[in-house]
Amino acid sequence: MNTELIGVLVLAVVFVLASLTGLNMGVLALTATFLLGVVWLGHPAKEVLAGFPAEMFVVLVAVTFLFGMARANGTVDWMVHSAVRAAGNRVEVVPWVLFLLATLLCATGAASPAAVAIVAPIGITFAVRHGMSPLYAGLMAVNGAAAGSFAPTGILGGIVHSSLAANDLHVDGAALFGGTFAINLAAAFVTWLVFGRRRRAVAAPAKDADAPAATSPVLNAEQGATLLAMVLLVLGTTVLSLDTGLFALTLAAALATAFRATAQRAAKEIAWPVVLLVCGIVTYIALLQKLGVVDSLGETIAAVGAPLMAALLICYVGGVVSAFASTTGILGALMPLATPFLASGSITTTGLVVALASASTIVDASPFSTNGALVVANAPEPLRSDTYRNLLRWGAGVCAIAPGAAWLAFVVI
Repeated sequence: MNTELIGVLVLAVVFVLASLTGLNMGVLALTATFLLGVVWLGHPAKEVLAGFPAEMFVVLVAVTFLFGMARANGTVDWMVHSAVRAAGNRVEVVPWVLFLLATLLCATGAASPAAVAIVAPIGITFAVRHGMSPLYAGLMAVNGAAAGSFAPTGILGGIVHSSLAANDLHVDGAALFGGTFAINLAAAFVTWLVFGRRRRAVAAPAKDADAPAATSPVLNAEQGATLLAMVLLVLGTTVLSLDTGLFALTLAAALATAFRATAQRAAKEIAWPVVLLVCGIVTYIALLQKLGVVDSLGETIAAVGAPLMAALLICYVGGVVSAFASTTGILGALMPLATPFLASGSITTTGLVVALASASTIVDASPFSTNGALVVANAPEPLRSDTYRNLLRWGAGVCAIAPGAAWLAFVVI
């Protein structure tokens, strides 16, 4: 049995054990990384742990801490109240505003996790306040971010265009943006059908003696400073292209220094189980990539004689792997794999590129991606387990259906 197959089987065992025992999957994944990479293959621990997603770790910790402070001092409540008033008190409109806001942020150059980090926590708080599923608001933010990422001015759009240009290929920029926007808009509509029409009774929130009024239209000094920090986060990540996690952590540290009582409450909002879960799984997936599992899949696809079937396989590889790994990295790896089929002229360049781009980003709602993890981490603690389980089911369904749907829509039809 070759090492690549062993690696995939071990991953399956990790999922089964986590399901049966309830143990944090990240613990099992890190254990599997050690047993396979260090004990079985003899790689140095430092080399094996090189796949630990430090950037994702900082993003999750920093964002949940920053928005934990914003929730604790009432700033998010003020923003939710303002959003509802701006929507003319039509509560059902707000999730679609979240979708468009995330789209706009990514279309103007923000990284997808940065947009979700900004929009999702506000949307999730809004959803909980109004009896909606927090997953509904979170998915609308994730879908919106994916919908805007392939604009000509978006980060992923730039990556695709430059990657194809290096191989003397060209894709219609309007078709790339329009196609990926359309499929993510369709995903948002399905999200509304599944989660948006379900409402639950909302109990009157308990009053915290130390907390400011939840719906006060006037900001106090602490709320004003927090709102300023959130505005700076938007400007820093979009205009100045600052790292989302490190900049958010810097802003959170500044607020914590000024408002220590709030910081103590907000520290409890950091979703450590989610951080461990996601970082553990991603570390193991990075080991599999190092072992050549993705390259092996690419070689297998290249050996397929039928262009349409090869295109379908590429879409599924892009979708499934991207659910656990960097979308940017996967697109960078798979675009060269698609080049032989594109150069042959048997499949249109724009059709396959749009399908692959759609399949690789629509799965960003997986709880093992940065975007999906942000949704879980920002759900209130009593709802976090249900949010994770439902997002896991959603992610599995998207991985099974979306790549095939994108292939059918953009390659076949």
